[in-house]
Amino acid sequence: MKLRYLKNVATLYLAVEKCIGCGRCAEVCPHRVFRVEEKKAKIEDRDSCMECGACARNCPVNAVTVKAGVGCAQAVIVGWLTGTEPTCDCSSGEACC
Repeated sequence: MKLRYLKNVATLYLAVEKCIGCGRCAEVCPHRVFRVEEKKAKIEDRDSCMECGACARNCPVNAVTVKAGVGCAQAVIVGWLTGTEPTCDCSSGEACC
């Protein structure tokens, strides 16, 4: 079973023109969001990104950015861990997850 978060909410961005194809993003990503193809990283599945920030912290050329620990994915994880409803406040101040 592949863990999925909310569709089209991840803050993940890859600047392909900066990428040197080292593969560290693919190596450290716990959900296999990235793959390396033709010496460049590609985002395979953005909706699986949990915004942990491992990819961005390990990219030697800063080609990957993500707002780690923010957004709906983080709210969903905190909700699972605490047994509460997730509140990401992504729309008009109301819980939307």
